[in-house]
Amino acid sequence: MDGPAGIKQIQELILRVINLSVGLVFFVLVIVLAIGGIKFLTSGGEQKAVQSAKSMITWGILGVVFMGLAWLILSLVEAFTGVKVTQFNLCVLFPGGVCP
Repeated sequence: MDGPAGIKQIQELILRVINLSVGLVFFVLVIVLAIGGIKFLTSGGEQKAVQSAKSMITWGILGVVFMGLAWLILSLVEAFTGVKVTQFNLCVLFPGGVCP
């Protein structure tokens, strides 16, 4: 029988949630872009519908750009400082040997 959950298990859970949320965000952004494109194609030239579709597409593209910029900034911070900000590790908070 396994023992109680420790720091390593909490760290793995948080990593899974982060990975799942990043994938989910990109999936939602693709859906938003697709819906915006469909709205644009089916607007029939109506100005209000065209503007709504363009706004949806713009926000979808901005979402992708901001996600990419966030990763780029984290990578640059890591490159310039040497601090591993793109790796999640709770064991560094407990240097007394809590983590195996």
